[in-house]
Amino acid sequence: MIENFKGGTAVFTNPSTPIKCGKAPHKIRYLACDYWLKKGILDKYDVHYGADVTAVDGINKTVEFKTKEIDENLNQKLSSENAGCYGIAENSSGEELTKVTLNFDLCHAVPPQSAPDFIKNSPLREAQNPQGYLEVDKNTLQHTCFSNVFALGNCTNAPCSKTGAAIRKQAPVVVENLLANMDKKTVTAQYDGYSACPIPTQYGKLILAEFDYTNTPKMTFPINQAKPNWAMWILKTKILPWLYWNKILKGTA
Repeated sequence: MIENFKGGTAVFTNPSTPIKCGKAPHKIRYLACDYWLKKGILDKYDVHYGADVTAVDGINKTVEFKTKEIDENLNQKLSSENAGCYGIAENSSGEELTKVTLNFDLCHAVPPQSAPDFIKNSPLREAQNPQGYLEVDKNTLQHTCFSNVFALGNCTNAPCSKTGAAIRKQAPVVVENLLANMDKKTVTAQYDGYSACPIPTQYGKLILAEFDYTNTPKMTFPINQAKPNWAMWILKTKILPWLYWNKILKGTA
């Protein structure tokens, strides 16, 4: 669809709720824009923040979302005067959100995600979490109510990015603490929230974001990983796939 796109309105959605590989919606947008730039059709680019998609109509090619009032100084205020592809629904007095219907020619939609139903509908879930994620201590990964339950990965409410890199660091913590719990010892292993997001900004260049719970950079390589780099692209496309299948899944990396 990206290759056959001849111009018009392209929509890339990113839900505000946690999703697997949180930067994935950004990756495809960057790569699409890089491709269209090379094709000479990227002559206008509008970005709107703080919008939550509520419906997509594929037949009529419309996407509906709600958005908070957008700062006029950013030239992103939604109105029929400056965005002819928008249909603005009138608010009743006191509403904080504006309902917007946007016509599109291409839409890459990422749905909101949640924990599996068997967790969401169980006592293991965090009671106040609408996505039903399993409640754990964010450092020990032990359930806050059931001491014999430990969890890792995408099902937990730990406030980290849901990435394979995070799971790779969580797994040894869970193993150590689970064994300690079985031996009736105090759990001491700690997960610091480490996660990593390789983000391609264009074909051939990539930034590698590595950070912890405090958003402190946790860089692996002695270069500025926040700057798009060809070497990081090679890492993502050549080295990480091999590392995943041959080392990470076996627990040896």
